[in-house]
Amino acid sequence: MKIIIVGAGEVGFHIASRLAYENKDVVVIDKDPEAIRKLTESVDVEAINGSGSSPVVLKAAGLREADILLAVTDSDEANLVACLMADVISPTTKKLARIRGGDFDLYHDVFRDNAPHIDTIINPEIEVVKTIELFLSVPGAVDVSEFADGRLKFVGLYMQQGNRLAGIRLAELPEKIGYRALVAAIVREDELIIPSGEHRLLPGDLVYFISEEKGLEPILEGFNKQVKPVRRVLIVGGGRIGTRLSEALENKSIHTKIIERSPARAGELAEQMRRAVVIQGDGSDQRLLVEENIREMDAVITVTDDEETNILVSLLARRMGAAKTITRLNKFSYFPLMRAIGIEQVVSPRLSAVNTILRHIRRGKVLSVRTLTAEQAEVLEAEALETSDIVGKPLRWTNMPKGSLVIGIIRKDQVIIPSGESIIEPGDRIIILAQPQVVSKIEKILAVKLEFF
Repeated sequence: MKIIIVGAGEVGFHIASRLAYENKDVVVIDKDPEAIRKLTESVDVEAINGSGSSPVVLKAAGLREADILLAVTDSDEANLVACLMADVISPTTKKLARIRGGDFDLYHDVFRDNAPHIDTIINPEIEVVKTIELFLSVPGAVDVSEFADGRLKFVGLYMQQGNRLAGIRLAELPEKIGYRALVAAIVREDELIIPSGEHRLLPGDLVYFISEEKGLEPILEGFNKQVKPVRRVLIVGGGRIGTRLSEALENKSIHTKIIERSPARAGELAEQMRRAVVIQGDGSDQRLLVEENIREMDAVITVTDDEETNILVSLLARRMGAAKTITRLNKFSYFPLMRAIGIEQVVSPRLSAVNTILRHIRRGKVLSVRTLTAEQAEVLEAEALETSDIVGKPLRWTNMPKGSLVIGIIRKDQVIIPSGESIIEPGDRIIILAQPQVVSKIEKILAVKLEFF
């Protein structure tokens, strides 16, 4: 598979690194010589210094032989033009473009059905808002994903010191919490473990489990996470994400306040919002936070364009008594530091973009992809076809590679949390957790064996 990436920023660099690790043929184009230098020093891919909108550069990159073009520069317009030129030069190449501007929201279908015929438009800000809404619905979670149209939740929680579940074997967990949940992975001292029933939960573990919606409450209570509705939210940052989020919360009748530093932008928001209260000011001003009753807030969500400000305000809000904070980050290098400084719930537009891109790059009938917070595994939702040799036999007899695990099966309206005796049937939607070193093997199972190429 040959993939051309236009843009060597955080998203382009990250995707190139992932795909190079999987030995895919990758070419990256960027007009910034410094970005190209950093990429070639760290990643074994072909890099071209030039404009991804240039037909000459695209031809030189081998566009006619490429399976996929990813346009992920920081400019919506540059991404659109790159796809337009790709449509002219190589109409059969699949095109994915990151388009973030709200002005383009109503034209996504137009761009797909007409020139430049973009197969998938990625708006990571919409995905970030969905993730924040999931965080608000699952108390204490540091990672939340949905599968099977929301019927299955994949949740990461930290095991706190003194928890009654600490020290028990996973085989005993259903009896202790009164509901069967499958623990899919444990992150312990930065190492990801795909556990067996004999593994024990220890304080400090990041525990990933999969559960039906109806089973979430007993599981959360077992982990000492109090379930209560969110009624009051303070958003710091009135940019595109803050605006989209406040509109989503308004629709759920959640009382929302927005703090925006820019007087002009605050004025625009005040006219735009139906019920949300807009405050012009500095979200890191302690006096302002006290005036806005931060102690009474169920959640403080920091989504400014400056991640250092987001981190500072989140730490300040927790110190001043806010029940929950959710922090927007862009730099992938910051993620490992957050737990150490007391920030657990993090959202990233760039990570959301990566997840969407991976879904369309993965071979086979892949319906969705999620990367774990620590990026130590992927969770893939795929369709099982009749030609697969994992169909029709107990899971313990299948040839799933070590480092992977089937963690969910959806059969029509039935949701199955699998055991070793579970049998996959043709047409089932299966959810697989896979560590990076076995993703290529999972792709082969999904592409060759499931689709019978």
